[in-house]
Amino acid sequence: MVGLPYDCLQNPHGAVRLTFEKAVSTSQDVDPVAPLCGKDWGAVDLFRKFLFEENGLSKVPILDKSSLTWMRPNTLVRFRGMVQDMLGNELYIGAFKDGSTWSTNKFTDVAYRPMPSSCQSYLWERRLFVCVPVPGHNSWILDAAPQVQNNYVEDDASQQREKRMRDANHDSMELNVLDDMDSTCSKKQREDEYIFQPRQSVVGEPVLQGSMLEKSKPEDDSFLCLVKAYDLPESHLKLNDVFEFIGIYTFDPELVHVSETDDSSFDLMEDVSNQLPLCKVPRLHCLVSRKLAVQDFLSGSLTLQPLPNVMRDIRESLLVHLAALLGNDTVAAQFLLLHLLSRVRHKVDVVALGKLSLNLTGFTRESASVFGNQLNNTIIKLSPFSKVIPLSVEYLNKTMLQPKKDNQSGRLVTGVLQLAQGTHLTVDETHLQAGPLNSLGFENARLLKHLMEWQTVEYDFEYYKIEMAADIQMLIFSEGKSNILPADIVLPFRPTSFVSVKQASTEELHAWRWYLATVRSLPYSNESQVQQMLQDEIVSAMREDRSLGYNDLNRLLTMAQLLSGSLGETSLSLEQWRKMKDLEKLRKERLS
Repeated sequence: MVGLPYDCLQNPHGAVRLTFEKAVSTSQDVDPVAPLCGKDWGAVDLFRKFLFEENGLSKVPILDKSSLTWMRPNTLVRFRGMVQDMLGNELYIGAFKDGSTWSTNKFTDVAYRPMPSSCQSYLWERRLFVCVPVPGHNSWILDAAPQVQNNYVEDDASQQREKRMRDANHDSMELNVLDDMDSTCSKKQREDEYIFQPRQSVVGEPVLQGSMLEKSKPEDDSFLCLVKAYDLPESHLKLNDVFEFIGIYTFDPELVHVSETDDSSFDLMEDVSNQLPLCKVPRLHCLVSRKLAVQDFLSGSLTLQPLPNVMRDIRESLLVHLAALLGNDTVAAQFLLLHLLSRVRHKVDVVALGKLSLNLTGFTRESASVFGNQLNNTIIKLSPFSKVIPLSVEYLNKTMLQPKKDNQSGRLVTGVLQLAQGTHLTVDETHLQAGPLNSLGFENARLLKHLMEWQTVEYDFEYYKIEMAADIQMLIFSEGKSNILPADIVLPFRPTSFVSVKQASTEELHAWRWYLATVRSLPYSNESQVQQMLQDEIVSAMREDRSLGYNDLNRLLTMAQLLSGSLGETSLSLEQWRKMKDLEKLRKERLS
């Protein structure tokens, strides 16, 4: 029996070409390629079948910094990361005709066969995204996407490299920027879009000059991946979204440099794609993509149903553990649980509904080194993405928190506050002392305050600024009430025990992660009777305390909803509202 002429895993380009040739040969149109523009001709469906119906997904290796040493170019890979920058659209020669034969360059950087100097061709469009490992990602999330082991020996890899070098002059060609763009193209198209033409020999992309890669790399990892997406709606991917991309990997660290005497009149360094050269930054030509939620990072071995009794049991065990971490401060543990369950559910004008930031006061450097470290270590084990800011005058004056656009390179230079949705951010103010703030320090303090109050981060595009929506859980340790970060809840911390806490078991951690992710994703609604009850309760609360304002009422309602959600309930009841009022009373007693 004759085998398939392609291998989706090791020769994905073969599958793309075969489906393209089949679509062209079966077309009834005079021009068989015209109907294929901007559409899938069956290649993506073929890969979806391989991945999800034939159990091929488990065989696809993960692309990351460590796997670059053995990953084979032009094979199928997976990459999980955050969209750090959006480089706009790129035009490329998607299909060309050599004699009577049509060929495609889709899902590749170089043509697999030489193109005639003058031939019929089509320009197609793809979108460019710079993706990075999610800032603050914690190691346990890798368990949800197990690595495929390296099955290639070094000799095989060396043979592949030698073969690529031998065949460079006649098997492939670089797609370069056309100088003779049509005169009808607008100036904006000239600035934002890139049209490519082939060369008859491989010439490597220019090595990036300066420190742009260093400036743009995330704080904890320098790995970048340039994702090229095809035939996707504009709203499919957004800045700071966390996605899984499955596609064809291209990377060649041995490409030679473009000669400075190149007779091309176009400056290649003006091309943003070339500022991320193929010899430095791997590409992934995306075939399949999906946005990831917290549940996608959980271990698949845990299968629980969100039944009330299950939720209550897990909630109780987590509360006991949190209280132990906080020196048996059960009140602080309850508020901390509500904080960990919070998320931005809606935005009404500029008000973010559902957020619940927490400021635990009464911390000193010594107590923060004990209780703060214990708590941070647990948050790292429970949250897929988390970050700690050791706030001090020196930190504020020197650290770049704000993402900024570098208009010379065309790149977005990341800042500490460019974070994925759902990231937990701990701010430790116990090292903050009196001192002068410079202009950067004032701006950083303003950005942190703005993030806490409105859940937005201001991005600096030099000539204008854009506020990007965020969903960041913010926890502050401080000696007194924070003067920089006005949290929704301020609670004095009162430990009664200073014994070390036993580490949680793997089973407990799995259950707690599942619980937190499940509660945060539960749909929430209030019936008409509950809404009337809430109105009566709010009116009564305002009569009892004339100082209550809109923000206070919003906070009380959020706390009550989170308390109900923590028990697996999807609507607020009078019982949970009253329990929330009792909890709020305990907090106010501490404040007084």
